[in-house]
Amino acid sequence: MNNMPLPNKVNILSESDNKPSLATLKLDFNLAFNSFELSVKQTIDLTAITGIYGDSGSGKSTLLRVIAGLEQRVTGNLSLNDTVLQSSSDKSVIKPEKRQIGLVFQDSRLFEHLNVYQNLAYGAKRQKSSKLNIEAVLALTQLTSLQHQSVSGLSGGEKQRVAIARALLAEPKLLLLDEPFSALDKTTKSQMLTILKDIQRQLKLPMLYVSHSLSELQYIADQLVMVKAGELSQSLGIHQAIHALNSVADSNPKTSLLLTIAEHLPEYGLTRLSFGMTDESSIYSPLLQNSMSQQTMVQQLPCLIYARDISISITKPEHSSIVNHLPATISKIEYGKTSALVTLTVNEQQFYAQISLWSAKRMALTQALSVYIQFKANAVHTYHYKELVNNA
Repeated sequence: MNNMPLPNKVNILSESDNKPSLATLKLDFNLAFNSFELSVKQTIDLTAITGIYGDSGSGKSTLLRVIAGLEQRVTGNLSLNDTVLQSSSDKSVIKPEKRQIGLVFQDSRLFEHLNVYQNLAYGAKRQKSSKLNIEAVLALTQLTSLQHQSVSGLSGGEKQRVAIARALLAEPKLLLLDEPFSALDKTTKSQMLTILKDIQRQLKLPMLYVSHSLSELQYIADQLVMVKAGELSQSLGIHQAIHALNSVADSNPKTSLLLTIAEHLPEYGLTRLSFGMTDESSIYSPLLQNSMSQQTMVQQLPCLIYARDISISITKPEHSSIVNHLPATISKIEYGKTSALVTLTVNEQQFYAQISLWSAKRMALTQALSVYIQFKANAVHTYHYKELVNNA
């Protein structure tokens, strides 16, 4: 997506508003290059994993480098909780290695001549006192069986797990991740994202996760900050942030949902997802291949449906091969040059359908009109969990 504008800074309650803050990051700084300036003044309450989203060159990676203390030319003030990381007023700066902030890059930056355990031991020896030992971190990152293997023989996903494990052994108060899985295929990436989410839950470690993929961020993050041309938006709950982009020139508007795995139908290649424990409405997605255990029956699953894949019917589509159809009420219609973006309410959830202007006028669609939406199971996208394989 090019030329991404920031959403209007409106007061909207986010999904994360009721979650306790794990850390508070206060930013008030300026960093100028020859043709670029990053100017930030805001406070971010970190509740779990905060996604940082924006186009290439917007300032995402630079933001992480400033927080980590790797940009010497930055001026201003930064603090994490009660610790002042930098203050231009009294010219105080905490060195990167003293900030208790971990940083994982796109490339693993490991010692290729050492094995997994030796790489971790090298980082651990700098910790004078540690609550986490190497064995615990190996288990947490699912590396125990690989601890004696040479790093040079590892897959890309395995190397990134070692990089994350090394960062965890420093016991940071904040973990920064700069597109750490960008080079991985989707299957391996989904495994890595699931591992990272589990690490966050177990350690209660706040994270900032940079990516240019909304679907990736929708799976892993609970809130989102958008970066454009050196400016940051206020953080919003992940679903609200994605929906906010629908109205500000996202070329691919989407519906963002958090659904519950209800049952698997392997004989039909489908998984049924419900809107909630007390809601009888369901939609169907392609079968989640791995999730056959009872443990996943209550698992909440972030899902994306592109607006272009949702159609609207005035009457109930009873004789259709399309498996997903739900009653809805039109709450808003935005007209473009050749298409209309229709916002619909289904079970108190917002859906977005992008249809042609011809269809909108032919069907005489109006606000508050009761209609039906329909979409194929294959239109439901998610980075669902898969069992970890040896080459992940």
